[in-house]
Amino acid sequence: MHRERIRHPGLQSKVTTALEASRHIRDGMTVGMSGFTRAGEAKAVPLALAARAKEEPLKITLITGASLGNDLDKTLAEAHVLARRLPFQSDPALRKLINEGEVMFVDQHLSETVELLRTRQIGPVDVAVVEAVAITENGGIVPTTSVGNSASFAILADKVIVEINLQQPDALEGLHDIYIPKRRPYREPIPVVTPESRVGIPYIDIPPEKIVAIVVTEKLDSSSTILPPDDETRAIASHLSDFLLNEVKQGRLTNTLQPLQAGIGSIANAVLHGFIETPFHDLTMYSEVLQDSTFDLFDAGKLNFASGSSITLSKECYHRVLPRLNDYKSRLILRPQEVSNHPEIIRRLGIIAINTALEVDIYGNINSTHVSGTHMMNGIGGSGDFARNAYLSVFVTKSIAKNGVISSVVPFASHVDHTEHDVDIIVTETGLADLRGLAPRERARVIIDNCAHASYRDALNDYYDRAARRGGQTPHVIEEALSWHARLREKGSMLP
Repeated sequence: MHRERIRHPGLQSKVTTALEASRHIRDGMTVGMSGFTRAGEAKAVPLALAARAKEEPLKITLITGASLGNDLDKTLAEAHVLARRLPFQSDPALRKLINEGEVMFVDQHLSETVELLRTRQIGPVDVAVVEAVAITENGGIVPTTSVGNSASFAILADKVIVEINLQQPDALEGLHDIYIPKRRPYREPIPVVTPESRVGIPYIDIPPEKIVAIVVTEKLDSSSTILPPDDETRAIASHLSDFLLNEVKQGRLTNTLQPLQAGIGSIANAVLHGFIETPFHDLTMYSEVLQDSTFDLFDAGKLNFASGSSITLSKECYHRVLPRLNDYKSRLILRPQEVSNHPEIIRRLGIIAINTALEVDIYGNINSTHVSGTHMMNGIGGSGDFARNAYLSVFVTKSIAKNGVISSVVPFASHVDHTEHDVDIIVTETGLADLRGLAPRERARVIIDNCAHASYRDALNDYYDRAARRGGQTPHVIEEALSWHARLREKGSMLP
């Protein structure tokens, strides 16, 4: 069957085992692998690398689009294959080694990685490993459920290994829109003017002689761990819906809104799912990851079109959507992440961006990556690409965590990924803070009154009142600014 998927006759002889293919990767190399939020990752060659590492010295720099599925980051981390990892991850085992200092993790905006590679500020990529559904007659690589950085890895690498995955439906062919910006200073505007714009070709165009090995696989993508909406996420969705309805009433939006983006995760997914119960209609998406909510909105007749860089679904949704991919195909595009996350396109299209925060402070600064300011969780991902350039930059979070011992609203964010300048709206289950046009002192009252949990509100107001008496454009009691995090470390709770 794989011969039908490898349509270039000169490449049939390149089929080999994952172990033999992996021997093109040697100690000290930089490897670019496909994969974006558990979708479309190479699945066999990474395991072969982990096996080899038990027998020989093997450390690599691994660059992907985003996180990998099938526990591959875990397997590579535990085999001590990874010397350096970028630009995103979400695996607990790898996270542990990052926080211990064994793996050097470079946390990057997802739109920037290939720009740095293309201009040789990082890299170069020695070998690219790309999962594909097919190879065309002219040697073009047809990606599977994600594009991510795969196209640029294949273009920039000296050697390319292709994994043909027979379990990925051949209906994926034609879904992708591969557009590579020209090198600066000769770059032209990227001609994406609507989410529906097709501006590239449906495969990765490289000289076929760069393909040094083809591995046949049959492993499915990992399913996402999306949780169903709960009372808190439904409340967040309701607050955001009411806000957007008022924007329509004020004439700033219509009931078709602007193109939507949502970050990965249960809260953002639940918020998008909440649009099903609203009067909004004929919606579009211009996002990175197309989650369960994308297809729920399609099936509810609310969504007309969705552009992304990967399709990452729960187990139930995966088995519901993939066999019916032809039903959705005319309404979907998967793009390289430097296009899906391109700041100029985001600003031109007027995206409503919805991303998740770990914590927010009383002035609207957002921490989306570091627990207590020091320990990496996953990475900034694409949230910064969207937050800085969106028509509306929305951050959502539950007001408390760990059964109430942690407040998500704090006096001072312990790590800042998105400054107050890039944040328009903050929403928790307790309410919504519209920060547009407000000075820091005004922001503080709105955030505390609307977004903080009742058990922490008095303490936040007390902190702000004492800080304000000291003066300043952005008042703080400097010696107490991180005292809540210190109390959590020492006593296990932020509660006063």
